[in-house]
Amino acid sequence: MKVTKSELAHVAVKPEQYPTSRLPEIALSGRSNVGKSSFINKMINRKGLARTSQRPGKTQTLNFYEINEMLYFVDVPGYGFAKVPKPEREAWGRMIETYLQDREQLKAVVLIVDLRHPPSADDKMMYNWLKHFDIPVIVVATKSDKIPKGKWEKHLKVIRNDLEKVESDPLLLFSSETAQGKEQVWKTIQHYISQ
Repeated sequence: MKVTKSELAHVAVKPEQYPTSRLPEIALSGRSNVGKSSFINKMINRKGLARTSQRPGKTQTLNFYEINEMLYFVDVPGYGFAKVPKPEREAWGRMIETYLQDREQLKAVVLIVDLRHPPSADDKMMYNWLKHFDIPVIVVATKSDKIPKGKWEKHLKVIRNDLEKVESDPLLLFSSETAQGKEQVWKTIQHYISQ
């Protein structure tokens, strides 16, 4: 997909702050330092629209990025690394659950994992949670440029097995450095938003 227009259109912590349009939404989930912001920026051809941070856990809101006036990417707070007080983490958890469980416009969740490492306990928990609530999942294994091509399949197999991934859920390679997998990810997203 050729992205000609993209902007951070809404920032929300509760449902009344969500966009009122009926555009389809794709949520982006992953560990705090897995590269969600880099993924967004590469997918929409904008260097700094989604801010990357040296300090994991910076995203503390639901950030709605409107793309081509056709759909939203919704960046949700990363899990795992954020050095934040427990009550704040619990509030994030409730905010994310409310959005993921109740949002009619949500078409799928892109679960971003790091190709170089086996999925973390949090990755597995997130995947299982999404499956429990019948939310479609697209697993994207990022940082593929950091692994020799000959070893990709071995790493993908670890991800498949550790997540106990359902056969029908896509598992796609991606690199925000080289744009590898970008077209395939767009194709997959377009399939879900047309459902």
